[in-house]
Amino acid sequence: MKRTTDSEILSDPSFSRAVIDWQRAHGRHALPWQNTRDAYRIWLSEIMLQQTQVAAVLGYYARFLERFPTVFALAEAPQEDVMAHWAGLGYYTRARNLHACARRIVAEYGGAFPSDPALLADLPGIGRSTAAAIAAFSSGTRAAILDGNVKRVFARVFGIDEFPGIKPVEDALWRRADALLPQVDGIEAYTQGLMDLGATLCTRSRPDCGRCPLQARCVAYATGRTAELPVRKPKKATPEKRTRMLVVIDRGQVLLEQRPGSGIWGGLLSLPEVEGHVALDDESVPADVLGVPQAAARFGTVEDCEELLPLQHVFTHYRLHIHPFQIGLGTRAETPAGYVWWELARIDDAALPAPVKKLLGQLGMPSLFS
Repeated sequence: MKRTTDSEILSDPSFSRAVIDWQRAHGRHALPWQNTRDAYRIWLSEIMLQQTQVAAVLGYYARFLERFPTVFALAEAPQEDVMAHWAGLGYYTRARNLHACARRIVAEYGGAFPSDPALLADLPGIGRSTAAAIAAFSSGTRAAILDGNVKRVFARVFGIDEFPGIKPVEDALWRRADALLPQVDGIEAYTQGLMDLGATLCTRSRPDCGRCPLQARCVAYATGRTAELPVRKPKKATPEKRTRMLVVIDRGQVLLEQRPGSGIWGGLLSLPEVEGHVALDDESVPADVLGVPQAAARFGTVEDCEELLPLQHVFTHYRLHIHPFQIGLGTRAETPAGYVWWELARIDDAALPAPVKKLLGQLGMPSLFS
């Protein structure tokens, strides 16, 4: 397959002009993080939008700002409070990095975000593309973005027939992104326009080529390959794992475990697990009720043990089969370190992963349905 060489990547002012004109006339202008130079709000939106759709972010964004209206409020907050307001949005490393980044912004920059993308990219959770977007929207800095949407637009428009995740291809895309930046003004509209094109017209499936301002120059459209480009990452079989969870309910409270700061559901509260996440076909670990009452006995005298309906949750790197068991206690033991009894009446305040919320909701806990 032929790769584009540096000498073939040329500046083309008509490209940025087409994107800018389209964005100003047809792009998105009413999102809550637009029409502002507030770097804090822009940064928060960019982190939340990483691998997450706008529709899913809107509610979280509003609630997060209500609780943490400034970078100072976020930096001063305890991490468990931050995680509680992020719970359900997924990719929890983002929340931990967000908190760490806020503290560095306050400690190193007095609460003012730098306008230099290189300085921004040195902060936790901010990569090169995100740094460029923050700098462009908050300070008008001329810097190139290259997120997933932009890669898809470039792959189709320029007919790039290799997987964009391969480093030589990605490097060439960055060089192209730099070369196509508007020369004088309009960096904000251009940056937003590339995002809008990928999100609203040049979508992965059923792209709306008839309304695209780049249709006349699009190689994928001209050759009938919009369904083939960008080239997808070679598929690997998704690993399957399972776990047994304990739903220990007693006197209007449920027992929750504090997850470690890193790893799956890092920093969140969750239900206790019998043996962690094991391979689905691991015959050395029981998949049924065998051993469950014994595992729950450290929390008190087990009077009831009922197997509940299983559910599944898909992570980016494996599928988890959850087998829950509801445990009724006669008497409680001393609560082990790392565990907490949580009032069911305020379960919405707990920083829980999405599948745990779903599981507790299926048990009829009313606050989870509100």
